[in-house]
Amino acid sequence: MVEGQSLRAWHGSGQRITYADTEVKLCDGQVAYLDASLSGAAIGPGYSGGPLWSRDHAVVVGLVVAHVLPNGGTFGGQQTVRRSRAMPWQAVRKELVRAGVPDLLRDFSNRPSTAASGAEEELLPLLWTLLADPAVRADHARVLARHLGYAVPDDNSVPSVLELATLLTTHRRALATLSESLAPGLADETARAALNRLLVRARVWGVASLLSVSEHQRLLTALRDIGERDPVLIPRAAREVLRFTPLPEVLHAARISVSDIAPAVAALEVTTDSGPVPADTPQVPALLYLVECVAAAVGGHERAGLREWSGRVAGRLGIHPSALAQRRTDADRWASHRPALAFRVQMELYRDHHDPDDRFRCKLWLLRRGSPPTPLPSSEGAPITAEEVAMLLRETIDGIRAESDQPDPVPRVDVVVNRAWLHLPVDEWNPGPQNTFVPGLPIGVAFQLTLSCPEMSELVRTRQGEQHRRWTSGDGTPLIVDRDFTPERLALQLQHSHRDTAQVVLHGTRAERTRLLELCLALGVPVVLWDRAAETYDHADRLDAVQPTGSLRDLPERVRCFRGQACDDSFQHEARPSLVWEEPASAPPGGLRLLDPLEGRTPT
Repeated sequence: MVEGQSLRAWHGSGQRITYADTEVKLCDGQVAYLDASLSGAAIGPGYSGGPLWSRDHAVVVGLVVAHVLPNGGTFGGQQTVRRSRAMPWQAVRKELVRAGVPDLLRDFSNRPSTAASGAEEELLPLLWTLLADPAVRADHARVLARHLGYAVPDDNSVPSVLELATLLTTHRRALATLSESLAPGLADETARAALNRLLVRARVWGVASLLSVSEHQRLLTALRDIGERDPVLIPRAAREVLRFTPLPEVLHAARISVSDIAPAVAALEVTTDSGPVPADTPQVPALLYLVECVAAAVGGHERAGLREWSGRVAGRLGIHPSALAQRRTDADRWASHRPALAFRVQMELYRDHHDPDDRFRCKLWLLRRGSPPTPLPSSEGAPITAEEVAMLLRETIDGIRAESDQPDPVPRVDVVVNRAWLHLPVDEWNPGPQNTFVPGLPIGVAFQLTLSCPEMSELVRTRQGEQHRRWTSGDGTPLIVDRDFTPERLALQLQHSHRDTAQVVLHGTRAERTRLLELCLALGVPVVLWDRAAETYDHADRLDAVQPTGSLRDLPERVRCFRGQACDDSFQHEARPSLVWEEPASAPPGGLRLLDPLEGRTPT
């Protein structure tokens, strides 16, 4: 048992429905402490004494001892909820030795399965090719033992090739770990080919995993950090780039939890992608292709780290450099591609000089791929209420969806406003019941609703060029504006150190945000996110659930999902996010025409 393992336990009744998943958080060889996420069943009374199975390997690594129950009283947020104690296998082994029954250990270790026995026979000739020299075998065996957590003997004993084969067929990560030290020292193509065959045959027999112990742990750490920040990215990448690969159930969902990343990695270790490779070279594992796509999407130091990891794994596996380069090119192309929606609706809100303050006029356009903008039925005559605007928008989109062969599940709505209306709660406008049975949803929950302000382009001639440059720069790392920013400092950074930044996240008071928002728009920042309900910089954490630093591509959908959560529970989700999203050529046809209010007529 080692820290970081994902484990599964069952109730003493043995019923399959009683399984409980947990993870080793602290282990010193004598006692271990396990923590579980607040989902599914928990270890409790009736689990004590039962085995703890590794979810990555078909082995037992310890026994359940007890569950840590909270003291009496009401439940508090600081109480331990799902912590358990366990006895690691290391402690069990010591007790068996102390009790004078070490033969039990030998009997257990000398009972290979039928598959392992067949695998040993097939792997032995290949191992002899690579490790016939006793000194070389001893060196690699010692390195392998240390990586697997075994004690390394002090004497100069040398394991036999048969003993090494037995270990490789009983510990699923042993062969991959051994190949880490073997691969860099291979002298010729014959040895490299033997290692390739060894890795392939072991995986065919089902006795070896793709990744070594260190590779597996490093990848889980990186993907968990990314998944916690952006739970949409990994499953979306898997669905889009591994379309012909059988995916585990957790990757079919829209979001992935941190606890599901290890099972997803384990499932992908046994599959390859469908892409071509040079003749007589290993196939590219599906997991490596997925990692390349995630790396291309996150960018920055995480991209460099993941690509260094995949390069090392590919080199160890003998994958041809051109095959890995092709996957990287495909990954970059996938990450940079911003798929256009089948249609978007653009809605311009405006008001004539004599219109009441609680009434609006709106004009709608339908934007389709490869087609010119199409005017849609708009409000005519008298101005209408916010609820009537929302109803008109919903009815228009329902009509478009009914006529479309491939309707968007969640259409995008770009709301064009002037500077003064950038803080309007347009996303909260509710059109009312959809029919007798279905209540209405705010339009910011029903659609991916964003804002744009073409008026700024009329006032700042260089703005559109700056917008286009920032969109195409590829820098998806947002600039977070906190209490240390003044307008002067923000202007300096956006024109120098963050000249290619495409997204800014604003915090602070409303007065400060208004000034900084207009500054961002004037300097061509195309994406700006802020919480219009925030009153101080201390409210910045309210936006954390939106994952402002996550994938830019998915930001409108994350904002829509958060708005739905806030609509359901406004007490737990206090933020009211507003999002400016101005893609190139997103202004309404002909631009926003600013009229003299004294004319008192509808703009055309």
